Amino acid sequence: MHAFDVLGDPVRRRILELLADGEQPSGAITDVVRDEFGISQPAVSQHLKVLRENGFATVRPDGARRLYAVDATALRAADDWLGQFRRFWRPHLDALATEVARGKRQRRPSE
Repeated sequence: MHAFDVLGDPVRRRILELLADGEQPSGAITDVVRDEFGISQPAVSQHLKVLRENGFATVRPDGARRLYAVDATALRAADDWLGQFRRFWRPHLDALATEVARGKRQRRPSE
């Protein structure tokens, strides 16, 4: 499965957002995702499996629990692929940063 097929699913993106904060037990992930998306525990498990099998997440046993974490391997590959397109948005972001800095300077109270 291509990285963007994996990341194209909002449930899997949400799971990665949760994991970005640090290692999480599968039960905690399931609780959040079930509440936000209204899907079953087996459905959450399938999404976790897709993330694991495609290099976006790792799992390690901790007694009866399974702890999930972000695996940056597939994210790096997606970032590398996006690299060829950065030239299209980098100048716009640089210009925005310049305008934000200019606005901050203009709002400073005079001393």
